[in-house]
Amino acid sequence: MRRLRTTTVALASAALLSLAGLMLAPSAQAAAGDGTPSDTNISFVGRWNTSSASAYVPYWAGAYLRVGFTGKTVKLKQRNTIDLWASIDGKAFTAFSGVSGTVNLTPTALAAGNHTLIVTYRQVAGSYTGDAVFQGLTLDSGATTFKAPARAKLVEFVGDSITAGATSSQLAVTDYAFVTGERLSLDHTQIAIGGMCLSETTDSCWAHETRYWMSSGGQVGTDLWNFSRYTADAVVINLGTNDKSHGVSSADFQAKYVTFLTKIRAKFPNAKLLAMRTFIGRYAAETQAAVQARNAAGDAAVFYVDTTGWLPADGLSDSVHPNDKGHLAIADKLAPVITARLGTTATTAPTATASPSPTVTPTVTPTVTPTGACAVTYTRTSDWGSGAQFDVTIRNTSAAAVNGWTLTWTLPGSQNVTQAWNATVTQSGTAAKAVNAAWNAPIPAAGSTAFGFTTDSNLTGATGFTLNGTACTAAA
Repeated sequence: MRRLRTTTVALASAALLSLAGLMLAPSAQAAAGDGTPSDTNISFVGRWNTSSASAYVPYWAGAYLRVGFTGKTVKLKQRNTIDLWASIDGKAFTAFSGVSGTVNLTPTALAAGNHTLIVTYRQVAGSYTGDAVFQGLTLDSGATTFKAPARAKLVEFVGDSITAGATSSQLAVTDYAFVTGERLSLDHTQIAIGGMCLSETTDSCWAHETRYWMSSGGQVGTDLWNFSRYTADAVVINLGTNDKSHGVSSADFQAKYVTFLTKIRAKFPNAKLLAMRTFIGRYAAETQAAVQARNAAGDAAVFYVDTTGWLPADGLSDSVHPNDKGHLAIADKLAPVITARLGTTATTAPTATASPSPTVTPTVTPTVTPTGACAVTYTRTSDWGSGAQFDVTIRNTSAAAVNGWTLTWTLPGSQNVTQAWNATVTQSGTAAKAVNAAWNAPIPAAGSTAFGFTTDSNLTGATGFTLNGTACTAAA
């Protein structure tokens, strides 16, 4: 199996059709379908200032908007100069640098029909002072927006410049947090600013112990965030890298971490809290001890995530910050951890950085329920001419849980599997085999799991399937 890398098929159609509107505070005057900021069809994910019906402002890193729209073109109404990224219909993010006014996101007109859009702005922080203000969309005459189905869960990522995506090619978009959230089809937001600590220090290190609770973290104002605006199902924390440089003692860091976890629990009573070892190992023992202290206090939904060995040797752009390869490697490890803690079935997709040819309408094979205890469905979610992406769903149709599955199929001609996720895929000639990952081997009775792969052509067919030793015939 080749390691999952950035591809042209990220943010697959199914992923972009799953939008979360948990963060929108709609105006009573909002006209659904008109593309204005208060249009209730637009989902604003993350911490946004929605106090003005004519201009919404994203705070922190990784905030974004998602919406469906009809017609052939879509334009973005901006106020002053800003850098932003946009993805339409599951294609790679396109960078728009130094733009203002009416920004045409479709210089080449789309085919008529329903489309999806995601827009994220460069974070206003540090020396960058762009004007991240969303003033609405301009659509074709007679076209409207529509609200796609909401995603079921939301993950909040808390950190510093690493979690904000510093030094990665597209900042927050190519960061491990954004990539992981998209792979798992979860809503996600990055509460992160470069240089942040956990602990407030005397030498002006901005710290989450005081600024996490703010709408903007001190970028624009000091207003407190209204935590009723969204509910996090998981909070993933990566802090401590900067505290060491500011002289925070081990005892102080550990005590502050315990307090931080306790206060987050009060805001999100049912969330899973995941405290990550910093990638270069700073305060690893103290972070783990803080988790153990919360467990001892009766909070069993706090977990320590040991990141030892997650970064490849060439996964850093400097001595601290991951490059794109490093962020992808982190996402490879973190995605199954989050999936296991949330108790969800991962439906992942790789993240795109290059522009493929137009994404095809997903082709779904019928589900086959044979006389055995399993059934398989293939879905071709993308096709860019020289390759294609396939998502595979495996259902346990028996009355008992099973532990372990294998899927085999024959590849036509010289086709090769180029990537896979949520399974170990091997190939010998035209024979391909996918074996479960450790975390998705168990499938409960009547339950399901999923994995995916890409090929260097657009044909595939399954010829055999076993679920815990039970043979089945998969959909062709």
